[in-house]
Amino acid sequence: MSVLCLVELDARAPADASLRALTLARSLGDASVRAVVFTDAADLDGAALADYGASDVYVIEPSAVASAGGLGGVVPPGQHCYAPQAWARALAGLAEETGATAVLAAGTDRGNEVLAHLGAITGLPMAANCTVLIPGVTPDGGQRHRLVRHRWAGLLLEEAVMEAPVALFTVATDSVSPVAAESPAPIQVHVHKPELAEDDLRVRAAESPASAGGASLATARVVVGGGRGVGGPDGFAPLEELAGLLGGVVGVSRVVTSEGWRPHKQQVGQTGTKITPELYLACGISGAIQHIAGCAGAKHIIAINTDPGAPILAHADYAVIGDLHQVIPALVSALRAR
Repeated sequence: MSVLCLVELDARAPADASLRALTLARSLGDASVRAVVFTDAADLDGAALADYGASDVYVIEPSAVASAGGLGGVVPPGQHCYAPQAWARALAGLAEETGATAVLAAGTDRGNEVLAHLGAITGLPMAANCTVLIPGVTPDGGQRHRLVRHRWAGLLLEEAVMEAPVALFTVATDSVSPVAAESPAPIQVHVHKPELAEDDLRVRAAESPASAGGASLATARVVVGGGRGVGGPDGFAPLEELAGLLGGVVGVSRVVTSEGWRPHKQQVGQTGTKITPELYLACGISGAIQHIAGCAGAKHIIAINTDPGAPILAHADYAVIGDLHQVIPALVSALRAR
C-alpha cells in the first residue's frame, strides 16, 4: 500500500503545512508515504522530505504542465504554472500507477482546491481539514477510515467514517504538529510526466519562484495584522516596518481587502488564511468571529485597539488600549534603539 501526499513549497523548501500533512500521512498504518511536488527537479530538497517520512518523491516539472496540449509557450521560462485541474489529473494518474490507498494535501486554499478537483475527476469522496485518521476495513474487506475533522472553521470537531477505494483528505493546518520521522530512509526521486489535455489548463496562473520568496502568511513566526483602524492604504507603512524588524509579515482583516487597501492573499480569517505564528500583533482589528477562526492557532496574541470592548481582547494574551498610530511608532523606535 502507498499514500500520496501533495507537498507545497515555501521559498523552495517544503511548506510547514505540508510537513503537517506528511506527519498525518505516516499515521496510516504500514503504507509507504510518497510525496508529489510540482517544481523543477534541480530545486528539490529531497532530504527535507525524507526527514518527514517520505520514501519516494514524484517531481512534476513546470514544463510538463505548461506543455500539455501544445501550450508550451503559455508560461514564460523561469515561471511555474499553477493549474488546479492539471495538478489533480496528475495526482489521479499517480494514484492509479502507485496503487495509492489515500491522497493527502495540506488544508490550504491550494490543497483544498486541488483535492476537490481530484474528487470530481475520480468520483471519490473527500474530507477536508482532518486532524485524526484511523485506517480500517469493512466487513467485506473494503477500505474504511475513521476520521476527526474541523467544521465551522474549527469551532467544532466532527467524527466521521469514510469508505472509499482511495480516500482523499486535507489536513488541518493548525491542529497537527509537524513531527520528523524517527528513522528516515534514503529517498528515491522520480521525474514524472503526467498525461494532460489542453482543457486541464483552461484555468491556470503563472507565478515566478523568485517573487514568491520569503516567509508566507501561513508559515510566518510573527504576523502583524491591520484592520479598519489602520485608516487606509497609507497606514500600513508603520506595520510593514514593524513586521520587518520582527522578522515577520503583514496580515489583514476582511474589511481591509473589501476596501481594496490590501490584496486578498494577506487576509487572515475563515475566508482567508489560517495562521499559526508564535506572535500575532493585531492592530486596529475588532475581532469578528471569522477573523478569530483564522488566528486562533497563534501561540500569543497582542491586541492594540482604542475600544476596550473590542471582541478580540477576549482572545488576547495582552492588550494595549490606545491609538495604534501612536503605539506602533513608539514600538518601532524602541526596537530600533535596541
